[in-house]
Amino acid sequence: MLQNIGIPGLALILVIALIIFGPSKLPEIGRAFGSTLREFKNSTKDLISSDEKEEKTQSK
Repeated sequence: MLQNIGIPGLALILVIALIIFGPSKLPEIGRAFGSTLREFKNSTKDLISSDEKEEKTQSK
């Protein structure tokens, strides 16, 4: 889905976000979104690593 957006689509999304939230709120929203993605990525890594450890202990 996201592969088909392209540069014009991203520009349109940015313009809409500027209209809705205003330029003063966008950095705040970007930071919140980035920290959410970072937390999700860390949680996913933890789940995968714990699952791999569990598989290794069961296979022995």
